[in-house]
Amino acid sequence: MNGKKNLSRRDFLRLSGVTAAGIGGATLLAGCSSGSSSSADTSASSSSSSSSSSVKIGVSIWSSTDALGKLSVDIIKKAADILGVEISTVDQGHVSEQVTASVETLCAAGCNGIVICNSADSEMTSCINTCDQNEVYLGQFYRIINQDNSPDVYKLAQNSKYYVGAVHENEVENGEKLVSLLTADNADAAGTLQKGARNIKLEGWTVGDATFQQRWNGYKNGVDTWNSANPNDKVTLSDPVYANTSSIEGANVTQQFYNTDPTMDALIVAGGGGDPLVGSVGQLANMGLTGKIRVASTDFLDDLKTQLSTGGMYCESGGHFCDPLYSFLMVYQACQGKITPTAGDFGKEIKFPYVYVSSVSEYEDYEKYFVDEAPYTDDEIKKLADMSFDDLNKSATELSIDDVKSRHSA
Repeated sequence: MNGKKNLSRRDFLRLSGVTAAGIGGATLLAGCSSGSSSSADTSASSSSSSSSSSVKIGVSIWSSTDALGKLSVDIIKKAADILGVEISTVDQGHVSEQVTASVETLCAAGCNGIVICNSADSEMTSCINTCDQNEVYLGQFYRIINQDNSPDVYKLAQNSKYYVGAVHENEVENGEKLVSLLTADNADAAGTLQKGARNIKLEGWTVGDATFQQRWNGYKNGVDTWNSANPNDKVTLSDPVYANTSSIEGANVTQQFYNTDPTMDALIVAGGGGDPLVGSVGQLANMGLTGKIRVASTDFLDDLKTQLSTGGMYCESGGHFCDPLYSFLMVYQACQGKITPTAGDFGKEIKFPYVYVSSVSEYEDYEKYFVDEAPYTDDEIKKLADMSFDDLNKSATELSIDDVKSRHSA
C-alpha cells in the first residue's frame, strides 16, 4: 500500500528484545506487582504536527514490560509519533492505590488526556474525580465500568464532562468460547490432547478484577452449556486460585493444582498480562506434563506458535493489542475537540474483537497479518484519527485477519 512504513509489531519486539527473550526469557521480565512507579516516564514524539503539538496524553497501565503491556504501550507510542503527541507512561501494577495515584501523577505532569487500564471499577471514582478537577480527558482500555455491579461509579462517569469512554472486549463471550474449545475433541491436537477436557482448573490473577470476573462468568456459562447438552459426560471447573501478575506465582498455582488433583486435564490461565501463563506453562514442562494437559488463556505469548506445536498451549484468545490504540484515539479526538463528552451521557463505547487460535496454521495466519506486518499502516492511523466516532467504532469492530488481508492486498 502506498505510503506504508515498515515499522511492524515484530519491529517493536525486535527493538525491545522481547522476541529474542521468548517464553523463557519473559520470565526474567519484571513482575507487574513490583513494577509500579510514582513518577511518569515521559517521551516526546519525534514527528511534528501543528494541530496537536501541544497535546500530551498519559498512559496508566499495569505494566509496560510484560508481553501485552509492552505491545499496548508500543502501539500507542506509534500513533503518538505519527500524530505528534507527547506521551507519559506510569506502571501501576494493578494495585488500587497506585492506580488512582497514577492519574494524579499524570495530571500533575500536565497531561491533557489519560488512557487507563484500571483493575477494579471502584478505582474509577477517584480517577474520574481527579480528571474532572484538573479538566483532563479520561478513557479506559481493556476495561469498562459495569453499570449493574457499580451503579454509583457508572453514574459518576455519566455526569463527567471529561470521561470520554471505554474500549473493551466481550469477556463473557471470550470465556464461553475458550471453554467450548477446551471441551471439544480435536483429532489434530498435539500430544495426547485429542480428547476434550472434563476436569478444568482455573488460575485467576487479582481478586475482584472486573475483567476476570466477566471471563469467569463466561467459563461458567461454557461449562453449564456443555453439561446441559451432555448430562452423562459432565465437565467440572474449579474455583479460581490467584497468581496475581507473577510468573513465579503462576508456576506455584499450577503445581498446587496438579499435586492436589493429578486427574486434571485442562488449565485455564485467565490472564494477567502474560507472566502468570509463562510460569504455568514452564511449570507443566518441568513436571513432564507438556502435551498432556490442555492449556487455554488470553493474551498471546510471543512464542505461541512453538507452544501450539508442542502442546504447551492448546488454545488462546488475543491479538487485541490495538484496543489501547482506539482508546488513545478517542482521547486524542477529545483533546482536539472532535469528541465532546456530555454530562448526563455515558461516554463512547467500543467492543473490540478477539482473535482465537487453536492450531499452528491458525496462528501462522495471524502472524502474517498482525505480527510480520502491523495491522494498520501509518497512513491508516492518520485516517483513523480523523474519523467520526461511528466510523472509528466500525473500523475497530471489523478488525480481523480477513480485514487486514482486504486492506493490505492492494
